[in-house]
Amino acid sequence: MPLIPGSSYCPPYLFNNGHLQTIYPSLARRLSPELYSRERITTSDDDFLDLDWARTDSDSLAILSHGLEGSSYRPYMIGMARALNLHGWDALAWNYRSCSGEINRRLRMYHNGSIDDLDAVIRHAFSTDRYRRVALIGFSLGGNLTLMYLGSLGTAIDHRIESAAAFSVPCDLAAGARELAKPRNCFYMQQFLVSLHGKIRKKMELLPGEIDDKDYHRIRNFKEFDDRYTAPIHGFKNAEDYWAKCSCKQFIPSITIPTLIVNSRDDPFLVDGCYPVLEAERNRFVHLEMPRHGGHVGFVQFDHKGTYWSEQRAMEFLAQEL
Repeated sequence: MPLIPGSSYCPPYLFNNGHLQTIYPSLARRLSPELYSRERITTSDDDFLDLDWARTDSDSLAILSHGLEGSSYRPYMIGMARALNLHGWDALAWNYRSCSGEINRRLRMYHNGSIDDLDAVIRHAFSTDRYRRVALIGFSLGGNLTLMYLGSLGTAIDHRIESAAAFSVPCDLAAGARELAKPRNCFYMQQFLVSLHGKIRKKMELLPGEIDDKDYHRIRNFKEFDDRYTAPIHGFKNAEDYWAKCSCKQFIPSITIPTLIVNSRDDPFLVDGCYPVLEAERNRFVHLEMPRHGGHVGFVQFDHKGTYWSEQRAMEFLAQEL
């Protein structure tokens, strides 16, 4: 599919800075999670996933996947769920293992290739027999999960999954990890490592002897974290093996449903390898939009409804693909 020429996104005054776009929503956007009702499901390995439903009694459902160290309570998740409800869709915002406010039972955590958990959520949604069509929407790591899931299934995808949208996607995990390791992104890197450390420590209390945080303070980037934790816990040789196998870029050519990918050009987390231009050009189902501005999961917009542009854009795309 030809790349989407230009973009309808025009940032508000002073919001043409990728760092401001990235940080502002987390600090200033206030949305209530009261639209949610929580459900816990059991996984095949006797662990659990917490799902937050925002229902309107619709027969159309969008399943939302959050970013690294996010949750269903992040403003971009609540904002998207609210926008979906306003447009007559149900929304299901799921939390990855240990992201719902309670640490999970198993040593296993979550990572960019945890599509088996996404599949469990989708199957559970179908088991309710309420939905004739489903859309998948992912942000950052959740966008990678979404695209990897779609591409790994290819033509075998359930016919009820009709469309997808992914925002701020690190399509090349190795390139994204190198970008975040640079000094100019040390603030973000430190925030991620502190948050992850908290979960490691909780795992130590729950599973003594199976995991430890000795010399954790020496970890400075995702290469070191993934080498020590993500790779061995989840069956990869090392960080490079994990990144190579779980980068969604290689799965994009196999996607067979209308899919929108939106990666802003000023995203501080992304670099050239994260913009899948050739893959989109060669797949008629994939629509790649690259606004000049938007930051990482930002796309700030001030309107009377309190809707951000990413939510507006997702609704336009879903309506277009009906």
